[in-house]
Parts: sequence; C-alpha cells; structure tokens
Amino acid sequence: MKYALSIAFITLTTSFMGSSAEAAPEIIYPVNGYTLGSNGLLTTFTALAIDDKGKVLSTGDKTLLEEYPGAVVIDGKGQTMLPGLIDAHGHIEGLGAALNALSLHNVPTEAEALKRIAAYDREHPGSGWLLGRGWNQVLWAGKKFPTAASIDSVVADRPVWLERVDGHAGWANSAALKLAGIDDSTLDPHGGKIIRDRSGHATGVLVDHAQSLVGSILPPVTKETIRENLLTANRKLLSEGITSADDPGVDIKTIEVYLSMADAGEMQVRAYVMVSGAGENLDALGEPIFAYGNDHVTVASVKIYDDGALGSRGAALIKPYSDDPENSGLMFADANQLAADVKKANDAGFQVGIHAIGDKANHAALDAYDKVQGGKPSPLRNRIEHAQVITLEDIPRFAKLGVIASMQATHATSDMNMAEDRLGPERIKGAYAWRRLLDSGAIIAGGSDFPVEYSNPFLGLYASVTRQDGAGLPEGGWYTDQALTREEALNTFTLAAAYAAHQEDRLGSLEPGKWADFIIIDRDYFKIPASEIDDIKVLETWVSGKRVYASDEELQDATED
Repeated sequence: MKYALSIAFITLTTSFMGSSAEAAPEIIYPVNGYTLGSNGLLTTFTALAIDDKGKVLSTGDKTLLEEYPGAVVIDGKGQTMLPGLIDAHGHIEGLGAALNALSLHNVPTEAEALKRIAAYDREHPGSGWLLGRGWNQVLWAGKKFPTAASIDSVVADRPVWLERVDGHAGWANSAALKLAGIDDSTLDPHGGKIIRDRSGHATGVLVDHAQSLVGSILPPVTKETIRENLLTANRKLLSEGITSADDPGVDIKTIEVYLSMADAGEMQVRAYVMVSGAGENLDALGEPIFAYGNDHVTVASVKIYDDGALGSRGAALIKPYSDDPENSGLMFADANQLAADVKKANDAGFQVGIHAIGDKANHAALDAYDKVQGGKPSPLRNRIEHAQVITLEDIPRFAKLGVIASMQATHATSDMNMAEDRLGPERIKGAYAWRRLLDSGAIIAGGSDFPVEYSNPFLGLYASVTRQDGAGLPEGGWYTDQALTREEALNTFTLAAAYAAHQEDRLGSLEPGKWADFIIIDRDYFKIPASEIDDIKVLETWVSGKRVYASDEELQDATED
C-alpha cells in the first residue's frame, strides 16, 4: 500500500506564485558574478536578470538594462556573486537538533567536556534525559574513549547520552546504561560493539549498532521538535550560503514534517531527502516525491549503511587497523542483503546512497551496484556516501558504474591527525583521494556531513583547495597531490552536487531557466589567497529570486543607503 500521508496535497505547488499578469523582471547590477556552466566552463558576468517566477532570465553585462527596459534594477554594489551552494550530504534536522542541544564539538579535553556537561545540567535542571553531541576523543590526550564513570562524577542523578561527533558512537553515564539494561553480560549486537575494559566491564561507550540499546529507550521526538530543529537549521544554512542540501537517512515522521513545512512556506533551503534504509520507511513511502512545494522538498533516494566510522574504528577495512591489529571494523550487512536492498530501492524508482567509509565497505558497495546494475551505469545515479578509504584498484569502478562519490572535504583535514595511524602509509593513498577519483572520470559531489563537521561550505572549499586545517596546517598541505583547483572545488558544491540529486537542469548554476538561487559574498573567491577562502562571509542569500538572508553588515549598509 502506498504511503497515504494525505497524499492529496502532493499536487505540485509550482503554480502557486501569483496572478496571470507577469511582473517586471529584476536585474541585479553591477555584480562581480561567477558561474560554472553546463559545459563545464567558468563564466563571469556583471548583471543577472530574474523573471517573475524566480528563475534566471539571463546573465550578461549592462546591456541587459537595455534588453529589459522595464526591469526593476537592484544595486549589486559590485559585490561577488556565486550560485547558491549545495551540500550533497548534510543532516539538516540533525544540525538543528545539535544547535538546540548540548554541544561538545571541538572540546579539547575530557575535563572540559565534563565542565560543559555539568554546566548544561545546571542550566537545564530536571530528571529527564540530558542529550548532546560532538565529543571526539582523538582530540584528547591519550585519545582513549571516555567512560560512564567520568560523567557520573558530574551528573549521576539523571540519564546522560552524548553522541560522538560522527554519530557512530555514544557515551552514556551509569544511569543511562541501567535504563538500557546494559551490564557486563550484555552481548554485542550485530554491527555494533560495547566498549569494555580489560576486565570485561562495559565502560559506557557504544559503537554503531550498539547505540540502539540506548536509542531505543530515548523519549520519542515530536513533530514539533523536528519542525523547530528544521527551522533552526534553515536559518543557519542560509546564513552560510547553502541554498540546497541532501539530507541522508530520514524517517517517515521527519518526511511528514518536511512536507508540511513546504506547504506552509517554511522550507527555504531546498531539501533532497534520502529515506533511511530499504525497510519500513521505504515500504511506507512507496514511491518517490519530486519537486514538492515549489521545488523545496524532493524524496527520491534511499540511504543504506554499510559500515561505521574511522574515528571510532567502526569503518570496515579489508585488513586490520594499523593501530589496532585485532580489529577490522564493522560491516552492517552481508553481500546478498546489500544487493537485495539496492535492488528493492532501485526497482521502486529510488536512487541509493550507500554509506561506506572503509575500503572493505566501499568494495562491497561497488560490488552490490555492479550486480544490480549489470556492470553498467544506472540512470538512477546511485551514490556512495563518504567514499573515504578506497583501494587503488576500486577507484576506476566509480566511473565505470556511474557511481557518484559523495564526499566531504573537511573529513580529510579533520581526520588527518589519526587517519594514517589507522590506515598506514600504503592504504592512505586511496583515502580522501579526490584527484585520483576525478582523474579516473568519477563525479564528486561535495558536502560536509554536518553536524559531524561544521556546516559552513567555505570550510569545505578551503579544505578542497589547500588540504589544510583552519590553522593552516600542515604547512604546504596534507597529500596535496589530491587537492582540487578552485573551479573543481566550486563544481563539487554546485553543479556536481545538483547532478547527484538529478537537479542539474534547475539548480547548480546561474543559467537561463534555472532557479535564481545565489549568494553575495564579501570577497572574490577566485582572486583572494587560498588561505582566505575559509574566511569568506556571506552577505546575502537569495532563493527563487527572493532575498532570504542578509548579514547584519549588509542590513546596516541598506539602512544607511
């Protein structure tokens, strides 16, 4: 039975925009405009004309003022304009939830994490769950996983559950472990691991599928909470120049909220939603939903997990971890099940994105696509999410099978402090291998994996070009033979990301007939030193030809004018 979520309202709303009388076009001039074209070439312009539907009429120079004599002219002040940026892998609701909860991102020590937990407990008193996210033991001295006992020392009278930065491990206190029924005799679930000390005692950290032991007893998230999280994320993303994002791994309840928000005009960022798993969520939905709410919500892809993450040593490797020789990571499904899930989703008309970080998981994902696609590309443009560690022999298979590499540049610069320890000097050659993938003919769609990483796309553009962290380290960059040019990096966050969502005909560039989604930034991306790319600030964000964000600085300038 098809999903009935009042599907009566899934009549597309692209015609809701007003009366039969055409309004005068708008021209923004002068601007320092850049766009990559569908021909792959970078073009510049000083004027952008927008029609009354919010789509691009033309780009050019001041002669557009003569071509459209009745146009409303908006002063662009000569500022730099780029197409709206697209994050091909970001957890939109998760970002909002992280912004609305306790954040442990970039906390430098476990002691500082405990201070924040204690402070949050004081500011949010009660007996209910204390939830948060963002800790990363790799940043701490000794790089060891924390324990329940350490949380107990500051909060013992209520359950605490804190997700690791990558979402692939969780840190609980003793009260949470007790509620979940976890003790020293609890068995590891398939695809998960309960971290134990040398005596076999559960320490309080649960990896991958073991997190469900706590997750299954957390209070259910209400639709209103989901809505508030999505509203928070919308504001954040627009302020950073993201006009569209692919949200991987969403359940039916969240899809319902997305659609209701689109009906209410509350979704300003365009969301390409990926259903979580090929099971009950896919069964409930039944068929894809395209271009809903004036092209603000599309649900046409399925996210399947194949392994864990590198930081928690859950990424599945062909050979054991170099720094943990008894461990090869965690595979979440066998080959037959993975191929069956891909086939089920593809047969229903859904693209598939397989989460694969380790080389074993990437190999298995490529094998599944090879089997289902009959050894050739699929028109559904299946994807591998992360494609982080790949054997050199598997890299050419992406182009051969038409599999899109959905990658996150800041993962490389965040992971470089531990990646080679995990992988050794040979496997690292196939890790974060953007240049090798591009040279093989593969398409890379750029993203951040927010809230695992910061959502600011200019951090990803900077990492793509420099292979350095925000402090400019390492000097000269990390494996810079895999770096991208500025044009290539911008392409991953625009046209390539649009292509990964089957939206290149209407998003990703400022070409006639496409949505007028664009940003105004405070400096010239193509001319500033590469070291300044991550300092770029967004002054304005426009979606469908309407300004939906302006910085305080820009609003002040407008007031003075």
